[in-house]
Amino acid sequence: MSLIRRMALLMLLVVLLALAGGVLTTLVAARNTLQAQLTVKNRDNAQALALALSQQRGDAALMELVLAAQFDTGTYRSIKLVGADGRVPFEREAATAPSRAPAWFVRSLPLRAEPGVGQVSDGWRPIGRIELVSQSAYALDALWRAGVRAAQLLALVGLAGAVLAAWGLRSIRRPLDAAVAQAQALQEGRFVTVDEPAVAELKPLARSMNTMVGRLSTMFDAQAQQVESLRQQAQTDALTGLLNRRQFMLDAQRRFEASAGDAQGIVLVRVQELEPLNRRLGHAAVDALLRALARALAEAPAADRPLCGRLNGSDFALVVACGDALTFAQALVPALRTALAAPIPPTAGFKPHAGEWPSLVIGAADQAQVVGMPAALAAADQALAQAEAEGAWAVVGCRCTDPAPAAGEGHWQRQLTDALLQQRSSLAEYPVRNARGELLHFDCPLRVQLQPGGAFESASKWLALATRSRLTNAMDQRAVALALEQIARDGVARCVNLAAASLQATEFVAAISAQLRQAPKAAARLWIDTPESLAAAQPGVIQQVAQHWRALGARVGLEHAGAALSGMARLYELGLDYVRIDARFLVGIADDAAVRRHAEGLLTLLRGIGLQVYAEGVDRDEDLAVLWTLGFDGATGPALTRI
Repeated sequence: MSLIRRMALLMLLVVLLALAGGVLTTLVAARNTLQAQLTVKNRDNAQALALALSQQRGDAALMELVLAAQFDTGTYRSIKLVGADGRVPFEREAATAPSRAPAWFVRSLPLRAEPGVGQVSDGWRPIGRIELVSQSAYALDALWRAGVRAAQLLALVGLAGAVLAAWGLRSIRRPLDAAVAQAQALQEGRFVTVDEPAVAELKPLARSMNTMVGRLSTMFDAQAQQVESLRQQAQTDALTGLLNRRQFMLDAQRRFEASAGDAQGIVLVRVQELEPLNRRLGHAAVDALLRALARALAEAPAADRPLCGRLNGSDFALVVACGDALTFAQALVPALRTALAAPIPPTAGFKPHAGEWPSLVIGAADQAQVVGMPAALAAADQALAQAEAEGAWAVVGCRCTDPAPAAGEGHWQRQLTDALLQQRSSLAEYPVRNARGELLHFDCPLRVQLQPGGAFESASKWLALATRSRLTNAMDQRAVALALEQIARDGVARCVNLAAASLQATEFVAAISAQLRQAPKAAARLWIDTPESLAAAQPGVIQQVAQHWRALGARVGLEHAGAALSGMARLYELGLDYVRIDARFLVGIADDAAVRRHAEGLLTLLRGIGLQVYAEGVDRDEDLAVLWTLGFDGATGPALTRI
């Protein structure tokens, strides 16, 4: 029972006791007064009747007539004449007159008045004594009416007191509810401050809670900044700020997989004779030169923002969305010439000759997405070697071998539509385990059979085109339906990943909510992955779906996370259950101290707001062992399928 309810119940009991005590006290006092009045009445009536009998001079017949007439008035319950010799010449008793008061009231508060006694005499000769008892029904009726009026009056007073008490409790409850809501928000990872209440005893509580919330928010921001710094160290080149080789390879491969057949080109840029440049110009000048070159590459004009990285000291690489990487590279040369010439500061007494200015060579490869990153990089490297053979500022291009002609967009759309209509789809199952090897749930990406009787293809083959064709809503609804069916069948928890385009559609969120309501038991074991990129760009969307679906039993989290977590100012307000760290931020964690520090920072950041943390795509047993040491809640990937 809550504190407020206990206080309300206590106040109610006190009010009821006060009312009952007031009514009872009033009734007892009134009864005592009425008993005293009845006793006096009996005494006075007995004296008056004795005086009337004394005037009869001892005539027994006349006295009997007087007594009978007095008894017949009905106001007496008994009249008795006791002679001087002890005989009783006259005695009359009547039944107790009925009262309007309830029987329980009469039994609870009986009136016991003393009989009235009067001496009867004939002059100095005593004749006897008269004893009489009056009827008490009218007194009981008066007592009942007084009790009812007192109860009504006190009930009105109690009602007014209850209203005042309710108002007082509400004034106390508001700051208490605010404190509870603030504590619950902290438990959910949200930092909320409240106004200080007017209640003096609760002001220190609210002030202390607000101070703690402020400190926790500051700590979270500091951790986020630290994680971002660690991410930069683990993923980028310290000098230029571009992606380092490992991260560039991972991001490029992911870009190829998401291209859905769209042309991707790779361009390699090499600064010639970097070591001699360091000796002639100095490290400071060459560092400025390389930073300017990195800026020029990052700002290269392209239809899509190019992916830039520094592969080693002198080699830079770009992935661009274009069908003619050679033309793109040739158009890039003037900007690179300007970048290399501008930053060289003339040292004292030093004027470089024309041959001493730095130069570049460029190799480009088209259609890199059809062969994958390693083969495309090898092809571009061959073109770069040929450019070096031709001399400074040479640009050479080549084309990666295309194993099969690409189908048109209309063909892909027809295949996806047919697959949906014919329900040619299934869920893959990749185990997610904890450090003890226990199965937590299955990761279940959707697979689509594009050709009847053919293979079930992963999302890298069809997701981009499904997004263009606005089919992601139907695809993701199918994935959720399959997951709920399989959970209902075997009781094993499953996780599905939903596209950003689907989550931004209000009708899709409503449709998934309806599916969860129809299968509440299965919904309680369903995990739903949402993209980190959407959470960073539109946190309100993730917050809304998390609020709806968590209320229906599902668990909601982020997938492929790590790039934007530290920059999310409202991460703790999204209402998530877990976060999955992308494999590209964990690859080589057993060997690379910077990657490990970044992972530790992510764990500290996410655990601080109550989220569970899982690792994606763990391939090496050595990396998996380090993840368990750091305290990851679970992991998936090839290393887990071998358990």
